[in-house]
Amino acid sequence: MPVIRISRARRRAALGLTLAALAVGATTGAGPATARTAARAQAAAAAPAADCGAAYRIEQKLATGTTWRMCWGYEREAGLVLEHVSYQPPGEPKPIKVLATAKLAQIHVPYDDGGNEYSDLTRAGFGYGLLDLTPAECPGGTIRTVKLPEGGDPEHRQVKGLCTTTRSRGHAYHMQSDQNGRTYQAQGKDLLVYTVNKVGWYEYITEWRFQDDGTIHMNIGATGSLSPYDYDAGDGRGWPVGKGAKAYATSHSHNVFWRLNFDLDGSSKGRVEQYDSQVSAPARGQQGPTEKTTGTKVAKELAGDARNSRWWRIVSATGKNKDAHPRSYEIVPGATTKYLGRPFTKHDIYFTEYNRCEQFASDNLRNCGAGHGRSVDAWVNGQTLTHPVVWVNVGFHHIARDEDQQPMPVHWQGFSIAPRDVTAMNPLTPPALADQNGHVRDGS
Repeated sequence: MPVIRISRARRRAALGLTLAALAVGATTGAGPATARTAARAQAAAAAPAADCGAAYRIEQKLATGTTWRMCWGYEREAGLVLEHVSYQPPGEPKPIKVLATAKLAQIHVPYDDGGNEYSDLTRAGFGYGLLDLTPAECPGGTIRTVKLPEGGDPEHRQVKGLCTTTRSRGHAYHMQSDQNGRTYQAQGKDLLVYTVNKVGWYEYITEWRFQDDGTIHMNIGATGSLSPYDYDAGDGRGWPVGKGAKAYATSHSHNVFWRLNFDLDGSSKGRVEQYDSQVSAPARGQQGPTEKTTGTKVAKELAGDARNSRWWRIVSATGKNKDAHPRSYEIVPGATTKYLGRPFTKHDIYFTEYNRCEQFASDNLRNCGAGHGRSVDAWVNGQTLTHPVVWVNVGFHHIARDEDQQPMPVHWQGFSIAPRDVTAMNPLTPPALADQNGHVRDGS
């Protein structure tokens, strides 16, 4: 029996979503100008203005002195969207702009038996599935009301579904001085922004975590229930759950994409750099192997793959820290299981030239013109990167286990971006060590 993922109400919402999306470029072969006009009108209705009002503004000064600022909006397919994200650590006279927009770009769910394959953002009513949160789910924080886009359940339009709160994460640093034995330590604080969206039996926690040291974590947590319509008595592709070996839950993948549009120091014209390290055997007279790291400018669109000692960063076109080093953010991949069944999931990261029409990594609903392609792999076609957009793919192969019922524990997947030379020193440096930039002073 096919996997049933959405209720009748959710099916109606998904149908409304599909029809509305088709209306964006309803005429066959509608040109890019028509698509761009419709996309602009839709985006204007869904997202707050650059100087968003109080209802759409998030501003949090953490106990360690760092302030994060951003606007939030809510889209029909992507759900929560963050805009104009800035970071101001202690000692910086003004906010440092980091991201113009950040959002989910797809949750692609293919089943191992080939019977079902879903695009949970663009074809399964993800945005309409926002759930109300209770105070217990947002400890010490604020729950904001989200007005859902038209086209879904008219009785489910106002949802208390966005939580902003703070949380301790443990040590931000620990250092015992060799000179005077004094211990320097600080406990880190994070700002958390999250929603919960229900799609069929699954419930997705979309979490954005902003650390006081400038790091941003993007995570998706999948929970809810295993679909009871999955129990196919075993086809060699599942795992037995329940008593004996009669009920087999079909294994499947969750391929999650994020779309990041950087705005470092207020400029979209950052450059992309890739770094690779090579280890060589010890030369004569050396105690150990040598390792050399080489950076390469990524001048054109790229479909990239994570490898040992490989990483990427987005470098500011205009801003430098107090040491005169260009500011940048490094992309830090999370644990992933690559799904090789579709072209768009075969790579870990994509860098494409900005195109407003390109919003979803697969099953892109907007009509971008004849021959444009509907997935991110088709958009890597050799354009020069002047305004790079970053697409990150993190996969999880879900082979069910007895512990997955009932309810199913959250399984997380995600990645981070970490500041690299955004500030001249650790932004949480204590005053007693503030003069130790590039050297260690005796007696510290």
